[in-house]
Amino acid sequence: MLDAATTAQLKTYLANLRVPVELVATLDDSPKSSEMRELVAEVAAQSALLSARYDGTAPRTPSFAIRRADGSAETHFAGLPLGHEFTSLVLALLHMGRHPPKEEADLLASVKALEGEYRFETFFSLSCQNCPDVVQAINIMAALNPGVSHVAIDGALFQAEVEAREVMAVPAVFLNGAPFGQGRMDLAQIMAKLDSGAVARTAEKIAAKEPFDVLVVGGGPAGAAAAIYAARKGIRTGVLAERFGGQVLDTMGIENFISVSHTEGPKLAAQLEQHVRDYEVDIMNLQTATALVPAAPGGLHEVKLASGASLKAKTVILSTGARWRQMGVPGEDQYRNKGVAYCPHCDGPLFKGKRTAVIGGGNSGVEAAIDLAGIVSHVTLIEFDPQLRADAVLQDKLRSLPNVTIITSALTTEVQGDGTKVTGLIYKDRTTEALHTVELEGIFVQIGLVPNTEFLKGSVGLSPRGEIMVDARGATDVPGVFAAGDCTTVPYKQIIIAMGEGSKASLSAFDHLIRSGV
Repeated sequence: MLDAATTAQLKTYLANLRVPVELVATLDDSPKSSEMRELVAEVAAQSALLSARYDGTAPRTPSFAIRRADGSAETHFAGLPLGHEFTSLVLALLHMGRHPPKEEADLLASVKALEGEYRFETFFSLSCQNCPDVVQAINIMAALNPGVSHVAIDGALFQAEVEAREVMAVPAVFLNGAPFGQGRMDLAQIMAKLDSGAVARTAEKIAAKEPFDVLVVGGGPAGAAAAIYAARKGIRTGVLAERFGGQVLDTMGIENFISVSHTEGPKLAAQLEQHVRDYEVDIMNLQTATALVPAAPGGLHEVKLASGASLKAKTVILSTGARWRQMGVPGEDQYRNKGVAYCPHCDGPLFKGKRTAVIGGGNSGVEAAIDLAGIVSHVTLIEFDPQLRADAVLQDKLRSLPNVTIITSALTTEVQGDGTKVTGLIYKDRTTEALHTVELEGIFVQIGLVPNTEFLKGSVGLSPRGEIMVDARGATDVPGVFAAGDCTTVPYKQIIIAMGEGSKASLSAFDHLIRSGV
């Protein structure tokens, strides 16, 4: 099940176990149970503090529990935690073995202080790059608090349950049987939903902070680069982010980051955050900016937050990034995460054997269609223009697939559903004006990005597309306010370009501080 290199690495990690841990498997005669038995046996063999049993009575088969031997805590995997989830398995073993999680002490203390019973269930897919964060966060909670239990469920393996509970996007989290959350969440975000006083306490801390020399708004590649360049100048630097990593967190394979042949978004995002934390940068995560108040002459810029707090700074670098563009048609909002999806890597396995559509004929759309064609029964790709816009090599691959239909000069006009899930879509032939219906179960929207700049209207100059207008130095039309990355008018939205622009904006901000005497 595990190759020699993985086994050796696992053995090294498991040397950090401090107390005995049991693996308790619930199995039957199915092939998946045989695979799970093999995996459990191989893992248990890597440490004298691990033991394995195969007499479990969990309600889902195959599954296994990771249980602290003294019975004080346990967590469950229903399915094989391989692929992106193998790290979740390793961390669950370590944390059940009382190896301390790498989270802030205050956050871990708040987890331990939770009162009541919290029965979490997380549906994941092995190809989902967002799922491990959620699985790992709740596993930490289960390891620290006896009132928390967790089972991570492979949606592709338990499709009957997925359909019965109407799970159409992952990660999907249920708490005590009711929907709790969907999409990427880390431990701090989960605790913010459970601990009603957390937001107010954080806002109070933020409001008490002294003004920054440079305040970076946004934690993607541009924001991380800006923060590093500022901190290296020895000036007081802060980063305000809704989620550190930004759009990179939703990116599967990255093969054009120069000098790195291949990496994945979540891995790169973690490396970016660690690099920033190597310096004295004040990172304020899970914070949403709602307004920028430019400084009066000789004064400070102010950034207001959704929590009610505000921050002040001598200079500001806006690197708020972008988000997936929506179709803006009837039914899209109603059926979001009920058949309308934006991440084929995450949610594609939930549509195994079903009919799907991809909206968009650029590189992202064609790549999504190619990936989905290997999972679903049929893919219909719908493109607004008369021809696809993707690279020729991708188009050739797409046209070679037998279960793909390509429709060009088409405008999607409506998402149809039965009240609980998607049943089809309507598109207009732009040549004949005729309307057509496509019956399907899933729609993946891949039509580009929208800058996250709505809160900046009236504060800085924006283009008709909502992008922040910047000059060659990354400066906006407001002295002391700079911008970088996908939220700006700089062309070509690429990670490496965003990093360069973030670095440039930071150097410009430092130059402004020197020259203005601020």
